[in-house]
Amino acid sequence: MSGLQRPVGIQVGAWVRFAAQVRAVVGVTARTVTLTDTEAGQRVVAVEDLTGEADFAVIDIPVRMPLPASSRLETFPAKAVEKALWWEGHILEVLHGRPPEAGPDTTPRPEYGLDRSLTARQRAKAAELTAAGTKVSASAVANLRRRYQAEGVLGLVDHRQAAKRPEFGSVDERVVTAMRTAIGEAVDASTRTGSFILWRTGEILRETSGTEDLEVPSERTLYRLLAKLTDGTHTFSAASTRRSKAHGAKAPFGELPAFAPGEVMQIDSTPLDVMVLLDDGVPGRVELTAMIDVATRTLTAAVLRPTTKSVDASVLLARTVTPELMRPGWADVLRMSRSVLPHRRLLSLDERLEHAAARPVIVPEMIVCDHGKAFISRNFKSSCRFLEIDFQPAHKGSGFEKGHIESMLGSVATLFVQFLPGYTGRSADHRSRHPERERIWSLLELQELLDEWIVAHWQNRPHDGLRDPAHPGRLFTPNQKYAALVEACGYVPVALTGDDYVELLPSDWRAVNDYGIRVKNRIYDSPDLTPLRRQDSGIRAKRGLWEVHRDPYDVSQIWVRDHRTDGRRWIQATWKQLHRAPVPFGDLAWDHVSHQMPGSTEAEIADAVASLLTRAHAGPAGEPKPKATRRDRRVAARTKAAGPSTPLPAQATDEPAPAPEPEAEEKLADVIPLGLFDPLEDPWRRR
Repeated sequence: MSGLQRPVGIQVGAWVRFAAQVRAVVGVTARTVTLTDTEAGQRVVAVEDLTGEADFAVIDIPVRMPLPASSRLETFPAKAVEKALWWEGHILEVLHGRPPEAGPDTTPRPEYGLDRSLTARQRAKAAELTAAGTKVSASAVANLRRRYQAEGVLGLVDHRQAAKRPEFGSVDERVVTAMRTAIGEAVDASTRTGSFILWRTGEILRETSGTEDLEVPSERTLYRLLAKLTDGTHTFSAASTRRSKAHGAKAPFGELPAFAPGEVMQIDSTPLDVMVLLDDGVPGRVELTAMIDVATRTLTAAVLRPTTKSVDASVLLARTVTPELMRPGWADVLRMSRSVLPHRRLLSLDERLEHAAARPVIVPEMIVCDHGKAFISRNFKSSCRFLEIDFQPAHKGSGFEKGHIESMLGSVATLFVQFLPGYTGRSADHRSRHPERERIWSLLELQELLDEWIVAHWQNRPHDGLRDPAHPGRLFTPNQKYAALVEACGYVPVALTGDDYVELLPSDWRAVNDYGIRVKNRIYDSPDLTPLRRQDSGIRAKRGLWEVHRDPYDVSQIWVRDHRTDGRRWIQATWKQLHRAPVPFGDLAWDHVSHQMPGSTEAEIADAVASLLTRAHAGPAGEPKPKATRRDRRVAARTKAAGPSTPLPAQATDEPAPAPEPEAEEKLADVIPLGLFDPLEDPWRRR
């Protein structure tokens, strides 16, 4: 090997003895070393000349001191920290010849000069401290110096003064393990008290290791240990919360990125914490089913129903991709044309947005839901396939996988429901004495209020999850985020047509007879059914029957698919007895009355149902009404609540109604009756 190799101890910052002087190394190359010089400032010396000198020696090699962990010093007593800082000043004088408070021009004392070895300086420091009253040996100074160079000032602290206590004190580890096992068994069990956990802990100890050589702590110590082990586990609180906490994700929570409206949407339902007047003074609870867009936090649709069914989930899906129209009584500022949404650009794509409210229309690409029967039903899955939506159920017991909709449902309770009369709170412990006695809203009125609240408040409320990445202090509202993402990703919403709406309704298979189509003892007919009467549909799997779609909450009409053509044409048929019961009602009321009168004709059943709804709607005021059973009131209330929001035209009668006397001279507006709801008709098409 070459003799010109640089010695290991020579490095920038080292102190060497050369030509009877102590010099600092300021530069090192493969063949030369740059040293400080009292006359010329710097002197370049060849490596072989430097190492060939008789008095050459490496006096001091600089050691990079660790960064001071000042925060860890706070865990020690003040006296221990003060003593460590006192030792630091003396150790720095041993290492560099000058104390830390000395200036750069201060000349080191002779006994700590850099021309002396490190060992000699340590001996001098030990002698100095001993003479001052602090008895210490040179080896102790050397140990402190090495610890200081390795750990910094923390190496000079007496760690015995900050010794950590064991996590569970002096309790035997076997007792801790047994109690952890007992707590783990209680996760999926019913909620019990702490005394049962302590008893079960003793049983586990006897089954596993025995108690002969085990010192069991006192009951008070065991209760302190139980409190520490059950902290945050909800062992003695609600069982649902405990299971959700125990079976949740153990790894850090991930996030499904969503950069465009509709890329990821979530749907869920929950009981609404408010009493609702269903009908005839019958208060009850309803369920809220809602869908939220993850990218914009837009609440695309929310439906209130007595019980959530698969058809409700499909109707919710239809409302998500349908514009929300302005309604009478809504403030003009709620129009989409008055909002931050790109109304002019969207209006060129869909003319129906001209009269729409400020709620975006979003077409889902993926829907995340739980395993509720309404969402994993064949009807809802077929609706998702029909709209080419990726259906993604979450894992069982993993509510965190759809945390956005869970948080939204909780926000509805705090931001809207608690302001309503009849608010029940989240549990019986938070409920008033008689919430049903308050002046509560009807279901239809509450649905109107909820729809208006979504447009007016939710869509214009800054959301904590919608922040500008470049300016985290700025929050967006759902409408603002939607407008920004439309500009960024070029999103184009495509709303449902009337045919699409009918496709989402549940289907039956029926024969088309001379009198029409019979569905649950109701007969529907239309002149357009004439070519289909007593004809075979050609569907062998259904024995030649015809596909019929119907709305279970509105028995006034049905739609028949024309299988003779391409299968895309629908024929609308109306109930023949609609004039006897102009108020639409659902299957629940029909089945209830038909079971009471199994031998009655269709006309008699229709009259009975109409009479039931009339008695239920009349309320306690007015003339005495026939006594209705509790079952009658419940069926009528749920049927009235589940009815469509579109009113039907009043039927003409032979006897003119008496005109009420006006209380004040006020000009009334002309009343224009609405026709039957026809989803196949597009009222916004160009004429």
